[in-house]
Amino acid sequence: MTARVPGRSNEVRDPVHTFIDFNSLEREVIDSLPFQRLRHVHQLALSGQVYPGASHKRFEHSLGVMHLAGRIFDVVTKEEKLSDEVRDLVPKRGEAEFSYWKTVLRVAALCHDIGHLPFSHAGEEDLLPEDWDHERITLELIGSGPMAEVWNSVRPSPVPDDVIKLALGPKKVASLKLDLSFDDWEGVLAEIITSDALGADRIDYLLRDSLHTGVAYGRFDHNRLIQTMRILPRSPERDSEDGGDFGEPQLGIERGGLESAEALLLARYFMFAQVYYHPTRLIYDEHLKDFLRAWLPDGRFPVEPDGHLSYTDNEVWAAITKAAEDAGADGHDSARRIAHREHFRVVDERQIAEDVGERSIAVTAVFEALRERYGAESVRFGRSPKRGEAPDFPVMQRDGKVASSVSLSEVLRQLPVARDEYVFMPADLREDAKKWLKTERDNIVTAAAERVEKESDEEKEDGES
Repeated sequence: MTARVPGRSNEVRDPVHTFIDFNSLEREVIDSLPFQRLRHVHQLALSGQVYPGASHKRFEHSLGVMHLAGRIFDVVTKEEKLSDEVRDLVPKRGEAEFSYWKTVLRVAALCHDIGHLPFSHAGEEDLLPEDWDHERITLELIGSGPMAEVWNSVRPSPVPDDVIKLALGPKKVASLKLDLSFDDWEGVLAEIITSDALGADRIDYLLRDSLHTGVAYGRFDHNRLIQTMRILPRSPERDSEDGGDFGEPQLGIERGGLESAEALLLARYFMFAQVYYHPTRLIYDEHLKDFLRAWLPDGRFPVEPDGHLSYTDNEVWAAITKAAEDAGADGHDSARRIAHREHFRVVDERQIAEDVGERSIAVTAVFEALRERYGAESVRFGRSPKRGEAPDFPVMQRDGKVASSVSLSEVLRQLPVARDEYVFMPADLREDAKKWLKTERDNIVTAAAERVEKESDEEKEDGES
């Protein structure tokens, strides 16, 4: 194979970013089998059953992340954006190293989701071998045969380990115990894609998902946010708590972009509360997982590259459609509930004003009581994941000093966390269960709280003895 030098620019139309440009190297990645597979993996799993417009795929999202990562790179590497503390960190504009790292960044942004299973996150829980997730599959694919052909087809050729580092980020690389280290520059570049607060991945999925679901919650002034991004030293306030190096550079913003960052994190909260963990979306995920456990060989997706590439939403949808009409098929009941919209319905949910403190176990207790009364197959549980405090990042104030975003923002200090919990049951049992809970719920919760308190006291006594 004759190696080619990245050349002519191509462009595609995009409903979020209008036009997305890419060069011939990036086109090689886009045309590869691992990336093309993303045309057939829904971004929001079965959310289209709730929001009919949510039919977009991981393919266009990954293009958007590449586009935004390139924009952020161009902004934060401008000479006027570089303070004395970080100037030596950034390769000189026009030099080969500068061009190389921009190439690797955009390619890593393209590749960051190639390990996703059918229906994205919905199909991941409990359906992979222990210690595997979509990011570990992404790692395997970046070094696999189909992608090796891409890396070998162009010059200069991106080093696969560099692509892996920027696509996964330091935290994930560390959790996978990979023999890969990050210098400060590589850490900043990885943040451009993966940052919890300012990353291109988060910016694109919020904008794109809100557009396709038809809701306004995920919109914010991302252009202002990007224009105020900078590479900044780590804030003293944060380091005094975390014990980090005061001079460690990271992705941050100028003070003028703080409100845009607040808007992003509020948008994230609203999207999780209203879209990503809509109760009907949650129960469709449960039915999908039930079907996949019954249908997949050994109840697991394969993780080796060839096996992974053979599964998309198309194969799963075809199997669901077939099993829904065959009472003897594996996973028939779950398939029928998905295909015929006969999904379980909410029978109980967290009472925000009441289920707090010692009663925070309320919905779990109700779930267990209903399982005991009606049988495990008739009851399902769904919840939004418990998330921690708002992500912290450095902010350069107008006097040039750098401070923690949380120390400057009342909004971030009080950012709510979506913690909804639901119990679901089939329609033919729902009304009977609701009548029973009307008289028994308080007794169930009180008894569960007393058990938890007793167990806690016993543990304390054992510890003291």
